[in-house]
Amino acid sequence: MIRYTALRLLIFVGCFLVAGVAVHYGVIPAGLGGSNTVWVILLGLVLSAPLSYVLLRKQRDEMSEQIVSTVDRTKARLDANRTREDAVQ
Repeated sequence: MIRYTALRLLIFVGCFLVAGVAVHYGVIPAGLGGSNTVWVILLGLVLSAPLSYVLLRKQRDEMSEQIVSTVDRTKARLDANRTREDAVQ
């Protein structure tokens, strides 16, 4: 999970830098008044979201499998404990 988060953060930082350079050189219009930083952050978020979705699909699927297996083991333990309690009564 930490690796996924770190990769996602790196993708955002890369997109933020690309958006900042594009705004600086006039490829993308700058924000109104003093909102240029907020504009670049929003552009970075908008660019990084689909990239993260596509590029990190494998890591997201692996993390999902780990979570599902953990939930299944927990359910099995709870069922075993419930069965044991029923047997005692």
